[in-house]
Amino acid sequence: MSSKGASAMSEESDEKSALVPRLRFPEFRDAAAWKAAQLDKLISTVTPPKKIPTTEYLAEGLFPIIDQGQSDIAGWTDDPSALIKNDEPLIIFGDHTCALKVLREPFAQGADGIKILKGNGPATTEFLYQHLCFRPVLPEEYKRHFSIIRDKVIAYPEAKSGEQQKIADCLFSLDELITAETQKLDALKTHKKGLMQQLFPREGETVPRLRFPEFRGTGQWEEAELGQLVNIKGRIGYRGYTVEDIVASGEGAISLSPSNFTDSGALSLRKATYIAWGKYYESPEIKVERGFTLLVKTGSTYGKAAFVRDLPQECTVNPQIVVLKPTSISPYFLFLLVIGDVIQTRIQATVVGGAIPTLSQESISKFKVRVPNSLEQQRIADCLSSLDDLITCQTRKIDILKTHKKGLMQQLFPVLDEVPA
Repeated sequence: MSSKGASAMSEESDEKSALVPRLRFPEFRDAAAWKAAQLDKLISTVTPPKKIPTTEYLAEGLFPIIDQGQSDIAGWTDDPSALIKNDEPLIIFGDHTCALKVLREPFAQGADGIKILKGNGPATTEFLYQHLCFRPVLPEEYKRHFSIIRDKVIAYPEAKSGEQQKIADCLFSLDELITAETQKLDALKTHKKGLMQQLFPREGETVPRLRFPEFRGTGQWEEAELGQLVNIKGRIGYRGYTVEDIVASGEGAISLSPSNFTDSGALSLRKATYIAWGKYYESPEIKVERGFTLLVKTGSTYGKAAFVRDLPQECTVNPQIVVLKPTSISPYFLFLLVIGDVIQTRIQATVVGGAIPTLSQESISKFKVRVPNSLEQQRIADCLSSLDDLITCQTRKIDILKTHKKGLMQQLFPVLDEVPA
């Protein structure tokens, strides 16, 4: 082979093995290939002047306290001697939780368990933060993880070129948009919670503080036991099943467990279990249908409820759940009643403690509630259901933004596993 041919092959090989992302901003498409190094070669750690124990966290104060919890701010302090005065952004890594945060303002470190990091030259702090978000370390039980994260290989372009900052600015702008949309979602949830407190009578009251104009002056809400308004059914006893009884989705009954209940009161079937027909699903009394309310009666999440809107196929529940079938009450009004303050207070007062907290079906049926006529029930249900629709749409918008950012990071950062050593 000629030297010219060998040289061409060498150049082609170098091009294939070059460390470059799939997507680059136009001004960097002809820039040099990226470099790679372990994280501990790109960072330095910051030692705080002192750590604030959790017993000294304040509800309000002059300076925010940052710890390894998932919340942005864990508490507050008025102690200026604990302040970390950062002239540049700093990365906070939860050594046990693997939580990642970036701080641009002075703060105090709370308790123990975080590492404070900053870029030391080749890579900027903000770029490193987004890179770590791209492929985060997942927590493995309650152990320290900094030894794992510091060995991660990080790909980076020349800092002087401006490409790092361009990528960081792009991704942080998406973060800001996600934060703004999340604040809107939180505001909707807070509004719904406050509205529910106004539209339902408080303990000891016979009418709500807020009524729609057409129902003002129509009299008190009637008192009844929950069992007079619904049929309450649950699995009697428990017949165990084996691994062989579990089948693929669509080939058996969906067996709902508390893990399928979301915080929004909906059902999620992402982790649903499917049991072969005739093995687990046998009682039509606990067949779940649209318009039913499901209530967890046993376990750590007792009192949690879900409203059944749509189901893709036949569905039942496991022994931890009871099915509330409305008989003389608006279906969604029933769900609102169950998650409301009055019944939730009754649940807390009635549950039998011990290793496994439990509510009996009999005690649930005896819960005293107040209900208006069917027209007012439906009016309240329609109002709050429309808010749920807004909350659902807002949640989907946030999910789309998060998915967009994830896809963008996959394009903006090289996949190191695809690059020959």
